[in-house]
Amino acid sequence: MNDYLATTLPDARTCEQARLSRDARFDGLFFTAVRSTGIYCRPVCPAPSPKRENVRYYASAAAAEAAGFRPCLRCRPELSPGNDVWQRGDHVVARALKLIEHGALDEGSLEQLAARVNVGARQLRRLFTERLGAPPMSVHTTRRLLFAKQLLTETAMPVTEVALASGFRSLRRFNAAFAQANHIAPRELRRQPRAAKSDALTLRLAYRPPFDFASLLDFLRGRALPGIEQVDDTTYARVFGPADAPGWLRVSAWPGSEHALKLELHCPHPAQIQGVVSRVRRLFDLDADPRAIADALRSETTLRPLLRKRPGLRLPGSWDGFEIAVRAILGQQVSVAAARTLATRLVQRHGMALAAAPLPGLDRLFPTPEALADADLRALGVTTARAETIRGVARALLDGRVDFRAEQPLDEFVARWVALPGIGEWTAHYMAMRALSHPDAFPAADLILRRAAAGSGDALSTKALNALAEAWRPWRAYAVIHLWRASSDAAPTPRTKRKGADL
Repeated sequence: MNDYLATTLPDARTCEQARLSRDARFDGLFFTAVRSTGIYCRPVCPAPSPKRENVRYYASAAAAEAAGFRPCLRCRPELSPGNDVWQRGDHVVARALKLIEHGALDEGSLEQLAARVNVGARQLRRLFTERLGAPPMSVHTTRRLLFAKQLLTETAMPVTEVALASGFRSLRRFNAAFAQANHIAPRELRRQPRAAKSDALTLRLAYRPPFDFASLLDFLRGRALPGIEQVDDTTYARVFGPADAPGWLRVSAWPGSEHALKLELHCPHPAQIQGVVSRVRRLFDLDADPRAIADALRSETTLRPLLRKRPGLRLPGSWDGFEIAVRAILGQQVSVAAARTLATRLVQRHGMALAAAPLPGLDRLFPTPEALADADLRALGVTTARAETIRGVARALLDGRVDFRAEQPLDEFVARWVALPGIGEWTAHYMAMRALSHPDAFPAADLILRRAAAGSGDALSTKALNALAEAWRPWRAYAVIHLWRASSDAAPTPRTKRKGADL
């Protein structure tokens, strides 16, 4: 991704206008620090606006905290959506941030993090300071502490479990770090009315408007696997492992006008909670910046009316990379409905049956690579070639030839996957789009996509579509979702064979 996309702080005039108007479209894109109070806020903070001469703007919460400001207790910066401009793509900072989100600095060193993105530690520190206003360790620590603050405020979890859930192995270190950043001890937040004790946590997951939640649910509902997922017009629910202590989650719109989703979560292991929340944010693309995406795509005449019709359309993510890989293979050359039928059979025959359903109707886990590496898939109705491809992918994941590492560039990911028998460009790009949430993934061979991009004429060739889509970079995956959705709206009847399926 180009360097300019990593420049995160809007110009001062834009920041000032967004702050004064409390424009939710800029929530998380910058933070407002007030020198007279020592507090930093979201642009949407409901408190009276401070005088301009007392305001400073920062590109990240970590930068504001590094400058000595503490988070506002009223607007709660921990609820801000992430800044998608520098969380996605192939820039060094974006790749390192993905690794931090996946816990690379929980136990690893800065040097190890830098080596994984092929730069030196000093250069990585410099890039973070230039782009985000704070070094990697500060970004990592701020992320953990803000998540802890949300858990302390919104749940009844014991402080010890909050410390563990936010990545601290020592309660003493957690208490000290929290008090230094917030000028308040963790337990003091509990002086306010606590959340009711419950088997499930309830957390707010913020996003920048607009957000077409209904379309995203519709996409997931048509592909939901019985026993693993349940999706209706308003809610997504899922069970997840490990099998001996499974958890469950349910996502719906937050009541009222707040720009947030409601996550109900039961997670037996506190240390897994932050990772689960990150997965849910990727699944629903909550850190996207619709304004930036629309600005890049609206110059295309085919896309312009689609952007007006569905301005908040998001990129559907996935829960697990292997699951998406298998479903993408099953979706080759068949309809979405047929692919779902095959995947359902696969889950019923080879998935892990849970001793007790955490939620009614959710009683299975998707098969692991170990379960499918030598599995007989002939009874599922899968062709011999695709059965061997699934087994080959499972073995390749187990021996490390391919993976879903968050930091790998798109071209590298695609090249490694297409080297496997049975995996073509369409499948690899589809996996990158769903499993990596890569904004520029582009399954150009897709027949429905080539037809939709052509408008009323004959379907474009793959080469012609690739040439047309150069102008859509670095958001080609969002163009794909808009074109697929437009095709679905225009043709509500089930689709038949095609080159790939938007599974």
